[in-house]
Amino acid sequence: MSSEILTQLAWLPVGEQFREGCQALRSGQGAFGRELRRIATHALTLPQLQRLAALIDDLQGQGRACDPLTPVKLGLIGDGTLDVLARILRSTGARHGLLIDCVKAAYGQAVQEALSADSAINRAGCQVVFVALDYRSLPLNEPVATGAEAAARVEQSLEIVRSICQGLRAHSSARVVLQTLAPPPEPLFGSLDAMVPGAVANMIGQFNLALVKECEDPAIFLLDTARLAAAVGLANWHAPTQWNMAKLPFALDLAPLYADHVCRLLGAMHGKARRALVLDLDNTLWGGVIGDDGMEGILLGEGDATGEAHLSVQRMALALRSRGIVLAVSSKNNDEIAREPFRQHPEMLLKEEHIAVFRANWDDKASNIRAIAEELALGLDAFVFLDDNPAERAIVRRYLPEVAVPELPEDPALYARTLASAGYFEAVVFSDEDRTRADAYQANAQRTALKQSATNVEDFLAALNMRAKLQPFDAVGRARIAQLVAKSNQFNLTTRRYTEAEVRELEEDPNTFTLQVRLEDRLGDNGMISVAVCRPGAPKTWEIETWLMSCRVLGRGVEKLVLKEMLEEARHAGVETLVGIYRPTERNGMVRDHYEKLGFTFQRDGAEGETYWSLSTATQVEAPWFSVLRPEISEALAAI
Repeated sequence: MSSEILTQLAWLPVGEQFREGCQALRSGQGAFGRELRRIATHALTLPQLQRLAALIDDLQGQGRACDPLTPVKLGLIGDGTLDVLARILRSTGARHGLLIDCVKAAYGQAVQEALSADSAINRAGCQVVFVALDYRSLPLNEPVATGAEAAARVEQSLEIVRSICQGLRAHSSARVVLQTLAPPPEPLFGSLDAMVPGAVANMIGQFNLALVKECEDPAIFLLDTARLAAAVGLANWHAPTQWNMAKLPFALDLAPLYADHVCRLLGAMHGKARRALVLDLDNTLWGGVIGDDGMEGILLGEGDATGEAHLSVQRMALALRSRGIVLAVSSKNNDEIAREPFRQHPEMLLKEEHIAVFRANWDDKASNIRAIAEELALGLDAFVFLDDNPAERAIVRRYLPEVAVPELPEDPALYARTLASAGYFEAVVFSDEDRTRADAYQANAQRTALKQSATNVEDFLAALNMRAKLQPFDAVGRARIAQLVAKSNQFNLTTRRYTEAEVRELEEDPNTFTLQVRLEDRLGDNGMISVAVCRPGAPKTWEIETWLMSCRVLGRGVEKLVLKEMLEEARHAGVETLVGIYRPTERNGMVRDHYEKLGFTFQRDGAEGETYWSLSTATQVEAPWFSVLRPEISEALAAI
């Protein structure tokens, strides 16, 4: 069962109603994108994924809107046959909130496609290019006699990769995904392969280590295919007959798993990764029912197979929290009884202080998760719900389809592995701010409680003792700015995305106003919580190209602070009018009236539902709840 978790995508429910779902999709029942994602979020076979991809082609050709899926044009460069992968990326992408349009390079033409400005890849305007190289088409495919020869082969292979990246950078603005190489399962020296520099496995290992260094470039991302292949077994990953007959670089029956890993990475690059884990208690964090069995009766701890299995779930939850994933509890239980193990059981690893929101009551789980989302100011699509009970999982899937709900096997020893294998929390960057995000959301829940106890909003805001740091974009904040831009969907006026390279261009453009906002208060450091970009429009006018804010600071007047800063710097630059743009999406309806509430005047409608608003820079805005720390932004803007 352990290996089948991966090969069968066992965290996904079985798609028993696949045919009926496709028929409903074709007949136009429900929103195309939403229903497509619902169907794709099942463990579909390779033929089902191919049929679903064909259906997407047909319906998209008929002009069916794909909302709320995010369109992504993906270039695919490789030195094997990747037609099957390209096909099922269409259907697998929907599982991760993406509508992928795949553009394939000609077979065996990876370097040429990248270096030619007129190639299909470079002419297509791809947002991302996936470079799927295989060791058998690189100078790593045969053993060599000496360490010097081995080092030269590794460097030659890296130069091929660098040439591809440089060509793509020269002729497109696409971000690049590189993959590590899966070594062959056949040893030459046996265990000594690891020590002989000229052995193929050794050279591939050295190449993979060097490739990781190449991915330190913020425009290059890594898919660790070597780790995936090792997890399923190298002998299973490589299918010699399929390579000889069709140059398939991976076993055909593993195509759904491979496509899922590609798409979960693409999803993370587009801000689709999950950020919160909601945990059931009984028979999930411990064995047994605390209300019936009591403290002495639940199974938890070393020395008992079931107790150790549930400890592994707690270890996984703590590990996720240490990298910034927010933890919450939803349990059908009396609150005091549910908290007893956290407070008193000597084997509990999770403590109350690790849980941002603790909801133990007799409400249904879907209602509790909604309440948790509101308290944390996170969208439902940020959540994963872990529960051993199939009925509870089915209810949450039905009423909260945005929430990810992994299937769990009967053996609790496999719960943690199943959760990890699902890849819900895929990351493309990891910063100090990510590490402390769980604490930030937990403090935000405390702020919500403080707000509820305050007699009025002004008293609440004053009691927080907020300290804001305002400054233009800079190299220190660059990675976090790009991350916040990618992940912010709700309080985001235009949902314009920037790569780190594009953020750097904004930093260096003397005609562009940029602003990053960090916020602290008496309950903790919220980190970077807002980003704004203004560019010159008509004479003496700035257009607000980007304005976004983390939802965890909603209702705290940050928008007035940002507008006050914009107005002051615009006046300093001789600008007389700010023009705000609202571009509606499936997720940002909460800011539809943002500009109107701030005193802007409606100007006109634009394409695709856009609205334009204007405000005189003579307008005075106050944000008295904040003390402000900042470098001299005016000096940075003197050239504007």
